[in-house]
Amino acid sequence: MKRRFAYASFLIGTFLGALISVAAQDRETGASKLPPPDFANVAYGSHERHVMDVWIAHTPAPAPLLIYFHGGGFVTGRKENLPRSVLDACLKTGISVASANYRFSPEVVFPAHYRDGARALQFARSRAAEWNIDLARVALGGSSAGAAMALWIAFHDDLAEAGSDDPVARQSTRVSCVVVAGAQPTYDRRVIRELAGESAARHAVFASLHGLSEDELDTPKAHALYTASAPLTHLTADDPPVFAYYSEPRAAVPAGSRAGTGIHHPNLGLLLQQRMQALGLECIFRHKDEGGNANSARVDFLCRHLGLAAAKGGR
Repeated sequence: MKRRFAYASFLIGTFLGALISVAAQDRETGASKLPPPDFANVAYGSHERHVMDVWIAHTPAPAPLLIYFHGGGFVTGRKENLPRSVLDACLKTGISVASANYRFSPEVVFPAHYRDGARALQFARSRAAEWNIDLARVALGGSSAGAAMALWIAFHDDLAEAGSDDPVARQSTRVSCVVVAGAQPTYDRRVIRELAGESAARHAVFASLHGLSEDELDTPKAHALYTASAPLTHLTADDPPVFAYYSEPRAAVPAGSRAGTGIHHPNLGLLLQQRMQALGLECIFRHKDEGGNANSARVDFLCRHLGLAAAKGGR
């Protein structure tokens, strides 16, 4: 009974931590009330959370597309958490934007969340003609859990099923570039503990994402799941460039901090950059302490890799 109560408290703490995380990431990326989308709550699958909103950059030629995944530890969050600053800048530059919901734990566990994101990407590509989208110029973005999802899809081998009867499933999941905020390039508790501290390693995402009990968090079963869910596991030399933004302090997380503190530690971004650069891949690491306009730098990165001039007009 005591163990069951402790685990219930652990899960409650996880959910509250995820809510705090979403609020922090929204502040980080400048989320605010969004304008009405051109296409609202478009279903990309059969579940009630398989929906996306789409804003079209009204350009003569097919426009590139950014697909955004919200954060929330895979237990909370919503597509409306798309940062308004990112949306406005993309549309002004000529980049269409989609923001997608996906299913939560405990209803589903890894890899279902990531597969939802991949399906959203494939669905958007299947609507290219209707939405005036350039199939060859698609980027992924996200915050926290959504950032990890974007990286996992981008680094994973193409999930297209060439022989499928489903035209959506035949679409490619390869992308031109990725922009993320507060990303976790791994969900291995051992690596998180080393880079971000014990408090970060006590975040409930390790249990909720993988469907693990508290007693299973450091078992061979868990380690195999951590490896499979880590974007870095799938990183190869042909993967797309990444812009990674972090706002948490660079300093070590104080001992005894609330569980989950440090889960967006900049050391995780530096690990991502190190691994990508070792393969000759571009990874721009940006921290809020560096000053300047991070959103402008993010959009300039998108423009460069999507074949647009930063000052080009759109909507």
